[in-house]
Amino acid sequence: MALTPAGGLRLHTQRLPGRDGGSTVVFLHGLVMDNLSSFYCTLAGPVSRAGHQVLLYDQRGHGRSDRPPGGYDRDTAVADLVALLAALGLDRRPVHLVGNSYGGVLALHTALVRPDLVASLVLIDAQLTGDWVENMTDTLSVAALGLEHRRLPEQLAALGRRKEARLTAGADALLNRTSLIEDIAAGPAFTARDFARLRRPVLAVYGEHSELLPGARELAAGAPDCELCVLRGVGHTVLNEATEGLCAAVLERLGSRAEAVAR
Repeated sequence: MALTPAGGLRLHTQRLPGRDGGSTVVFLHGLVMDNLSSFYCTLAGPVSRAGHQVLLYDQRGHGRSDRPPGGYDRDTAVADLVALLAALGLDRRPVHLVGNSYGGVLALHTALVRPDLVASLVLIDAQLTGDWVENMTDTLSVAALGLEHRRLPEQLAALGRRKEARLTAGADALLNRTSLIEDIAAGPAFTARDFARLRRPVLAVYGEHSELLPGARELAAGAPDCELCVLRGVGHTVLNEATEGLCAAVLERLGSRAEAVAR
């Protein structure tokens, strides 16, 4: 693991090798308590062993990456990704983006504003339509207030729960001392028009009990090339509770799309 200078930040990165000349898969994690480890322990290993080069990184403000006070909007997230790919010499060919939860939002936005960078998309229970922006903003605001007033990191540290204390302290800093909540609130939900102008293939993997599934159905109906895979028995926890089915779907899609890009 390393801290890679990119776009004025140091981003915590992890790379796994694939075949020489193989396609590159970039994983985008979710918000606040999430980081690259979510993929490292689930999808990254199997994808690497299948021959794809893998790039994992902690997005700005998350994990071990730098935490500036601002720049948590979608466009800046895309700029961070562009700078990181350039810094690592991975900007010569389009990459496959795999995004979980809010990471899927960023992956889809990247495909809309920089389609030249993207070979294909895998969206794992990503928030797409409806009132999700308002709902997420409300949820994060409540969490921010709770962390600020309950002094939870200090309580966990006093109990000897150091890892949890560190993660909670990071969440407190991200929610209460950056513009993250305001930046997310300023970003609109995607529309049918956005889906219609997607020019990259999409695999959307959702749990059958996920409250976000209606948005995925809208995506599948409106995007020119979108496959919707619904996994039984799970909700928003697809990555951790349906890893085997998710991994099979992702590997199948990446294999076929990597061959198409190579041709």
